Amino acid sequence: MAGPPDLPAHPPPDRRAIVGVMGSGRDPHTARAHRVGTWLARAGYHLLTGGGAGVMAAVTEAFVGVQERSGQAIGILPGSPGGPGSSVPGSAPPGYPNPWVEIAIRTHLDARGSRGGDADSRNHLNVLTSDVVVVLPGGEGTGSEARLAVRYGRPAVAYLARRSDVPGLPDGVPVETRFDRVQAFVRAACSGGTPRDSFTR
Repeated sequence: MAGPPDLPAHPPPDRRAIVGVMGSGRDPHTARAHRVGTWLARAGYHLLTGGGAGVMAAVTEAFVGVQERSGQAIGILPGSPGGPGSSVPGSAPPGYPNPWVEIAIRTHLDARGSRGGDADSRNHLNVLTSDVVVVLPGGEGTGSEARLAVRYGRPAVAYLARRSDVPGLPDGVPVETRFDRVQAFVRAACSGGTPRDSFTR
């Protein structure tokens, strides 16, 4: 049985790159999130998040706060499981999208957190839609997105103080403590270069 088709390593030259930022759905980690969001807007990228609170809201707020930008803030939203006393299946849970999402992509996929790697999680869409992934501090759901990035061959870099800031962060995702190295990684990944060789360690 044939395997999945090869996925492009970087966007074609006539398309604006999409940078997915993955992180906590509860804690905003404001300093890191604002630094990333502001730079992505000024650098001309689209921003993609899971559309919720925490890091997702903080990075998106910073991104849309840059008036002179050409990229858009995209949020891929989870669905609600439905059932007695709950929302209509396919509707987003309370708090989704956050107020700064400009393009909301609604899904029926309700698995989150510890189930972030399951087939019914929109984390697969978050990663597959991104040309490069930036991982900020987060929990099990963030760790699942990092592992999916490795699985799907998406370039990913973690902007963390320590590797343990994301549980289960795979070895295939480098950790950078300096923001200039994160910038270099993203630029190289979006231009078709080799991110790990884009700067001298």
